[in-house]
Amino acid sequence: MSLLTATVAAPDAALREAQGSWARRRTAALLLPALAGGVLLAAGYAGWPAARPTVVVAACLALGGLAVLLWRIWRVALPELARRLNRQHPILEDSAGLLLRAPERLNLLEQLQQQRLRARLPELAAAGPLLPVDFRRPLLLSGLLLLVAGAVYWLRPTAEAASTPAGKPVQLRFTQPATQPPSAARILETRLRVAPPAYTHQGAFSPSAASFRCLRGSQVRWTVRVSRAGQPAPVLELGGRRLSLRPVAGQPTEFIAETTLNTAALYRLRLGQQVSDEYAIDVYPDRAPTIRLLTPKAYTLVEFGRPPQVAVRAQLHDDFGLTRARLVATIAQGQGEAVKFREVVTDLSAVLRGQPATVSVQHLLRLPALGLTYGDEVYFYLQAWDTHQQFTRSDTYLVQWEDTTVQESALDVSLGVSAKPAYFRSQRQIIIDTEKLLAEQKSLAAATLLERSNGIGFDQKILRMRYGKFLGEEADETIGAAPQAPAADSPPEAPGLGSVVAEDHTEAPTPAAEEHSPTDGHDHSHEHAGAAADAAPGAALTAELMDPYIHHHDDSETADFLEPAVKAKLQAVLGQMWEAELRLRTGRPREALPFEYRALRLLKQVQQQTRAYVKKAGFTPPPMPEATTRLTGDLTGAAAPRRQQQLPAPARQPVVRAALRVLTQLRAGERPPGAAATLEQAGPELSRAALQQPGAYLSALRELRRLTAALRQQQPVTTLASTSLERALTSLLPLPAASPTHAPAPANRLAQRYFQELSR
Repeated sequence: MSLLTATVAAPDAALREAQGSWARRRTAALLLPALAGGVLLAAGYAGWPAARPTVVVAACLALGGLAVLLWRIWRVALPELARRLNRQHPILEDSAGLLLRAPERLNLLEQLQQQRLRARLPELAAAGPLLPVDFRRPLLLSGLLLLVAGAVYWLRPTAEAASTPAGKPVQLRFTQPATQPPSAARILETRLRVAPPAYTHQGAFSPSAASFRCLRGSQVRWTVRVSRAGQPAPVLELGGRRLSLRPVAGQPTEFIAETTLNTAALYRLRLGQQVSDEYAIDVYPDRAPTIRLLTPKAYTLVEFGRPPQVAVRAQLHDDFGLTRARLVATIAQGQGEAVKFREVVTDLSAVLRGQPATVSVQHLLRLPALGLTYGDEVYFYLQAWDTHQQFTRSDTYLVQWEDTTVQESALDVSLGVSAKPAYFRSQRQIIIDTEKLLAEQKSLAAATLLERSNGIGFDQKILRMRYGKFLGEEADETIGAAPQAPAADSPPEAPGLGSVVAEDHTEAPTPAAEEHSPTDGHDHSHEHAGAAADAAPGAALTAELMDPYIHHHDDSETADFLEPAVKAKLQAVLGQMWEAELRLRTGRPREALPFEYRALRLLKQVQQQTRAYVKKAGFTPPPMPEATTRLTGDLTGAAAPRRQQQLPAPARQPVVRAALRVLTQLRAGERPPGAAATLEQAGPELSRAALQQPGAYLSALRELRRLTAALRQQQPVTTLASTSLERALTSLLPLPAASPTHAPAPANRLAQRYFQELSR
């Protein structure tokens, strides 16, 4: 075997050595900022006790990420390392991969190139690392992290800052038990600090009173200073929770407690036998944003010839700032069942930079840009979000583009009469319009007065023709002088005749048209009168005999089925309407008003005269047997059904009533055994009532605490305190059911005689 083909043990040993060197340097470059980050986390953990849970979570995540990166560094494959060497050193002529192959698998040229690479690699390694690692960025990052760690530790909340928050101490009233020794520790000073949620961008403040208000989600801190060190920590009783205050580092006589409040609660402090009064914390929620749309109106019609665009202006407001706003437009295109809807959303958040509390937004709805055409509609509304991601939506507004393809009737335009719906053409409405015209007559021009009077006359004509159909008048030419109304009204008709007047309804009833045929049983001879002259001498007598059995289409007197009295009144109504129309058409509304009133009065008479009684369909009970049941006084089965249910008394009644009994005994000078325990059981009921109405029950709750402490310490009980407490407990009981009471008798005989005379 020649020198060129001589085998060398482990041809990839140089690559493995280069891989180990690169991995060690890369690990060092990674561990430098990792160690600096560990110092930063340690500074945050040591200097910020409140952020320790967050620091622990961040440390766990950082360790996990560091382990993944180290695994990737030490698991780099040799082919990938060869490619990196080729990119780093052009002198290797992209042949570093030959070092990974066995010599016996190479041809002669590849063996020569492999030998050249084994000779060049030691020269490159002597000049410097084969794969250099840049340490400048890791060092710079490590320095920045160390600076941040120093700042975090330097700005940590010190013991003095924790123990002396801004603001003056609040005044708490404590109950001092007589059995407590003078050397016992006492609470000397209490400070409060309220930090609103971060999204409000408001600073912390110190309430001036023990009872205060704060926003939902605020963090409240109590700082308590006691008289002696080495005693048990004070306890904060907040609602149903008991929080032990933790000591402040470096201040053995100061203790703090922090909690986040989401609901209203009562709190008090306890240190041994020293207990404070209960104070209320009112927690109010963050209100959602408000939207007030200034323009346009609820309905906007874009008329033909005007720019097809609508300006939208709105004012948005929130307590702590707005973050997002948008306009949602729903486009309706088409008619009937072919209507298609499409939604377009426009973001209006550009004017909300800096999260302002009040801002005005503007947007121009360009109808063609939205794809609208004539006759289309767009419905839009506004939405707004605040910094707490609360959402508000405005009402929906409508914009319609007028459709110019709708044709109007040329006849209506030529008449010049204001057409009204049918339900407006009533005699009462005509009277109202006439009186309105008379009230405005002085301020109207002559032409305008004539035009409006003519329009009312046209409405009178339409109404007259509607009622004329009931008398068989099929054309306007049949209207003439009407006979006078009968002197005496006929009595009301028997049930069964329907009303023919629809003055108070939208449409007047139309009698069904009578069908006629050659075989309907009566003659349809319309020319019997004209043919009488050419008929035989006996034809006149025959026509007279057949006249009652012949149906005359052209005779208005026999073209309906109305009674003569009703028909006469309807004819009088038409006559009055005709006279009113004549004067309205000629521009004399004042003269037409009496005829209109008479027409309305006659219509109401006809309506009452033709009113029909229709028996209501429903359940008809069987007749009651008079011989066995009537007038016997037996009410079996006749009483209305009644359901009764026994409800258990509320759970608070036994406790409250027991407390009231104890108070009654205490007021009488007795001290029943277990009085303090019985009164303490009523404490939760008063606490729940004090949360709803602090002004009414908070003082009573304090009196209950004082009375209980006095009973346990065998101290005298004041009657005034028990009276106010008894009044508050009595108000918790439900009102008793009302019971009938006997009226008291008069006190003297004169009053008795007076009431006896009144009762006669």
